[in-house]
Amino acid sequence: MSKIDRKSILGVLDNYDKEDITIATLGSHSSLHMFQGAKKEGFKTAVVCEKGREVPYQRFDVADEYIIVDKFSDIVNDDVQQELRDMNSIVFPHGSFVAYAGLDNIETIFNVPMFGNRDILRWEAERDLERKLMIESGIRIPKKIKDPSKIDGTVMVKFPGARGGRGYFVANSTEEFDEKIEAMLQRKWIEEEDIKEAHIEEYVLGCNYCIHYFYSGLKGEVELLGVDSRYESTIDGLTRVPAKDQLDITADPSYVITGNHPVVLRESLLPQAFDIGDRITEGAKELVPPGFNGPFCMQTLVTDNLEIVVFEMSARSDGGTNTFMNGSAYSYLKFGEPMSMGQRMAREIKNGIKEDRLDNIIT
Repeated sequence: MSKIDRKSILGVLDNYDKEDITIATLGSHSSLHMFQGAKKEGFKTAVVCEKGREVPYQRFDVADEYIIVDKFSDIVNDDVQQELRDMNSIVFPHGSFVAYAGLDNIETIFNVPMFGNRDILRWEAERDLERKLMIESGIRIPKKIKDPSKIDGTVMVKFPGARGGRGYFVANSTEEFDEKIEAMLQRKWIEEEDIKEAHIEEYVLGCNYCIHYFYSGLKGEVELLGVDSRYESTIDGLTRVPAKDQLDITADPSYVITGNHPVVLRESLLPQAFDIGDRITEGAKELVPPGFNGPFCMQTLVTDNLEIVVFEMSARSDGGTNTFMNGSAYSYLKFGEPMSMGQRMAREIKNGIKEDRLDNIIT
């Protein structure tokens, strides 16, 4: 099936009442601050929500309209799409939206205007494309091991897609890799077909920081809006156990993200952080035009020699943006007011309407 033609999306947008735009997304992931931020900028909001999971949006009173579906993946159904278009909806993508709607569907049948570049979402999901973008942008990333039989030191093993850390594991040998793959299969965290897609890379020892950026297509500028770190189960639970007792615990460490907390970087690291944001933005313009558009996140490790190593990216709003619903230290520095990622996204839409350049930031 061919990709959605950009002209058809702009045709939908042309028929919208620009004075009555609705900001819509799937009710999950980072949608709460998207809706709250959209309302602060004067937009109506619409949540597409699985039956029984609408409580947070009701209790926090952030959604004006509810589209209740049997399952999240129904967001690509023709009737749901029509309902969104009837509301003059612009969809804000996030990790759950990408996972449930499906990349193929987003690229070929989801005929609703989206904020950002829908083509770049695949470059996040497919490790080889992600790696290509980072290498060609001149960003330091962990070395890749192509064959499990070549493991000769500590490695991190990951699988494609937005899994929130589920199925990631550390191995020190080919034998340990095989054992942990079998354990993942038994827990049904991966499927047989995932094994050939396993991404094996050098394990970089350092502190984990996720750096949240916003690229304004209207201003041509990269903004650093926030930084977070993650709580991961069961690895964080194991680190609370005294070292002498850890060897007696039979559970294999996992890296399932269960929460996020805001952090600030050592100020001397900020030039590197901005350089990474600028480099990846310029690289993306060349490889998958128009490149990043709106929010993106670089997931990094900072070593003891103060080098920032990027090990993953999100090409849309990342879950860590939930840590600054009322703004971060960095968004306050930039705007002089509390500014969530959701509000920043909505403000870009508002400015696009005001400047009659909405078609520049919609795909």
